[in-house]
Amino acid sequence: MKDKRIQIFDTTLRDGEQVPGSKLNTSEKLTIASHLDGLGVDVIEAGFPVSSPGDFEAVYEISKIVKNATVCGLTRAVEKDIDIAADALKLSSRPRIHTGIGTSEYHINFKLNSTQDEVKERAFRAVKYAKRYVEDVEFYAEDAGRTENQYLAEVCELAIKAGATVLNIPDTTGYCLPQQYGEKIKYLMENVKGIEKAILSTHCHNDLGMATANSITGVMNGAQQIECTINGIGERAGNTSLEEVVMIMSQHKHLGLETGVVTNKLYKTSRLVSEFMHMPVQPNKAIVGSNAFAHSSGIHQDGMIKNRSTYEIIDPEDVGVDKSTIVLTARSGRAALKYRLNQLGFSLAKNEIDVAYHFFLKHADKKKTIDNNDLVKIMDECKEKAV
Repeated sequence: MKDKRIQIFDTTLRDGEQVPGSKLNTSEKLTIASHLDGLGVDVIEAGFPVSSPGDFEAVYEISKIVKNATVCGLTRAVEKDIDIAADALKLSSRPRIHTGIGTSEYHINFKLNSTQDEVKERAFRAVKYAKRYVEDVEFYAEDAGRTENQYLAEVCELAIKAGATVLNIPDTTGYCLPQQYGEKIKYLMENVKGIEKAILSTHCHNDLGMATANSITGVMNGAQQIECTINGIGERAGNTSLEEVVMIMSQHKHLGLETGVVTNKLYKTSRLVSEFMHMPVQPNKAIVGSNAFAHSSGIHQDGMIKNRSTYEIIDPEDVGVDKSTIVLTARSGRAALKYRLNQLGFSLAKNEIDVAYHFFLKHADKKKTIDNNDLVKIMDECKEKAV
């Protein structure tokens, strides 16, 4: 049976850019958008055009250069927002307007000071109005994660009737457990009339560290699009990490899910976004962190030297990393030391390795890591000892 194609909706340039201190200029946004298009994402959410002249310009310019992906602009359920977004997207060959409104009791009662009926009416009107400009309209039910399922289904039905092609089900506050979020998607798949006319999309935040798990559970229960960002950047604790969901689906082939992402471009794109946004990638970040393919424990290093698959489930080249690294520390064993010395051209017998290891530990107890220069010094000490 053919694998189910999951759309990758990248919101690095919109939700990702909401991180304090990470403002991008138009030139930087264009460069990132070009890389995202080459990466193979299906949708690029280029910005929130009404929010500022700079955001409008970025969406407008990105619309001109993106060759393959759909270009999307965010709006509130406000006609002026939609007018401006449509203007910003007018040169895109595949434009999408992303409009919506809060649907949880928290948003309806406190943020909007409204009622459920009024929100349903505004949702319908916004989608209908956006359809005047573009065929592809995505509707978001903000804080859907904390919205009661029956009411959420009613809102979604109205959005479909108004012409929505995509229904975004955001866990805006990162509240849901994976099981809860999966059940919500399943409920909508089974209870929204006309659901076959639109695709469901996940948009999960990482406040409780579950954005990736929730997104994967969502597509396992019928969602066909994942909204995510490079390096998982975004509001507060961030968004679903693009590289994580893509590689989970790639590794777990039994799920029968696939994407169009060119995975060996992930690392390069990650570093580009990190540099432009002045946001270092944490070393232990899955897939693209500097330690993702680094090994320092002696037991792990010995296993890696014998067979990479003992401690790695992903070939580093699959995500654009040259190779795994054996990092020498005080926790490293003789096997790792011999391996690294061999790379430097030193071929040692067992008794020579024992001597070298003695000197190695003396250095390793003083330094966090032992580099190639240190290894040369250690071999010089071994020679002096032999003399």
